[in-house]
Amino acid sequence: MREGEFRPTKTLLQADDPRPHPSFGHPVSTGQALLPEGEGTKLYLRQYAPAIARSPRHVARPRSPRIDKTPFEAQIVDHSHDGRGVARRDGKTLFVSGALPGEQVMVEQTAKNRHFDEGRAVEVLQPSPDRVAPRCEHFGVCSGCVLQHLAEDKQILLKQRVLLENLERIGHVAPQTVLPALTGDSWGYRRKGRFSVRRVNKKDKTLVGFRETDPRFVADLRICHTVIPQIGERIEALALLVESLDARNDIPQIEFIAGDATVAMVFRHLNPLNDSDRAKLTAFAQQHEFAFYLQSGGIDTVVPLWPQAPTLAFALPQWNVELAFRPLDFIQVNATLNQKMIARTFELLDPQPQDRILDLFCGLGNFTLPMARLAGEVVGVEGEAGLVARARENAQLNGLANAHFHAADLTEDQRGTPWMRQGFNKLLLDPPRSGADEVLKQLPLKNIDRIVYVSCHPASLARDAGFLVKERGYKLKAAGVMDMFPHTGHVESIALFETR
Repeated sequence: MREGEFRPTKTLLQADDPRPHPSFGHPVSTGQALLPEGEGTKLYLRQYAPAIARSPRHVARPRSPRIDKTPFEAQIVDHSHDGRGVARRDGKTLFVSGALPGEQVMVEQTAKNRHFDEGRAVEVLQPSPDRVAPRCEHFGVCSGCVLQHLAEDKQILLKQRVLLENLERIGHVAPQTVLPALTGDSWGYRRKGRFSVRRVNKKDKTLVGFRETDPRFVADLRICHTVIPQIGERIEALALLVESLDARNDIPQIEFIAGDATVAMVFRHLNPLNDSDRAKLTAFAQQHEFAFYLQSGGIDTVVPLWPQAPTLAFALPQWNVELAFRPLDFIQVNATLNQKMIARTFELLDPQPQDRILDLFCGLGNFTLPMARLAGEVVGVEGEAGLVARARENAQLNGLANAHFHAADLTEDQRGTPWMRQGFNKLLLDPPRSGADEVLKQLPLKNIDRIVYVSCHPASLARDAGFLVKERGYKLKAAGVMDMFPHTGHVESIALFETR
């Protein structure tokens, strides 16, 4: 194992969260995340998607003979879905990090595969007019952002292209209307994430940061401009804090999450912390006004260190709703965009006092609770019992007697449950990356005349859109993108379906 190499195991990480997690940069593909139509795309889709599904990131593994590192010239002809440039060399597709379409670049090959190769741009001979100087000094090493070299207005156009081409290629559908893209804060927006922690003896220091572009290694960060400033400007101080601890080799990760008034961090530790380490952590938390938690094992072992009873919550003032949460709960990463996304969802779903609306994959009630201010009755269903319990508590705290929540495995048939038998006329879906195909196939949709689908993965949305249109008789009335993760390749999108 190389110094600084990071090999996570189940003892280090939380149970898998199926939703996109901001800790490792843009969420990655799982077999159906696809390139925009262009040079090499069809070959890529046909031959490489199965391999992507088996890999944590679609990175070709070096093979014999050794890779020739001599730089060579390449013309970039397209953009991949994950933000890399696409070129052709010796009859193969070449993915080039740090390159933009239309550019002539010098490339150093980094990986080789029978079907495609990978490289990085080491010199830009002819820049694209869309190229900008990356704001972050760690760009190109840290995997947290892959699009900082592309102008922000062009980033969202790229994401829109990815969505529309996925809908056409996978679902064989096209929206009647392309919605205006939703954008918000592009810097200092990440309020939830996970830093990896690694003691590197050769450097005689502790690293705290996201993973490098080679995900085995932890990036040596000084600052992060996309994380909220309270944390992003203190990464170096966090690293020094961990370095000062006796348990510096026993802390593999730090989770962070922020409410409106409190910024919290959860320190995962593999062995019990002594009194001295606890005192240092407490002093740091007090100095910087953080809430610190400790986690010795699974999610149920999280306990506050300081203060003893932190309050974590965020408000949705447009709907007079406040959501309390716990430090490892899922919340939307970008607070500004979240409020715009909720408003866009309600514009499309049009909740009315006579409506009975089903909200599947509801989480804490991010949509359910504000929607209860507008609809007659809203039923939220979520697979994680802890989130359901907190959603119920939030409904009570907000005085929303018309919001009801149930815990259920949505991969199983729910047609016999009491809440399903009562019937609905509108449906909201906000599924994980895998999409909602299993639930849609068994869901009684006969009386549901309007569906809004919020997606964190355009390929699964495209697949499900094809099913709804071709198998269930809906029209894809509108679709558009939402820039929840600026400067990353992640595409958040929304679609409206109505009966014919």
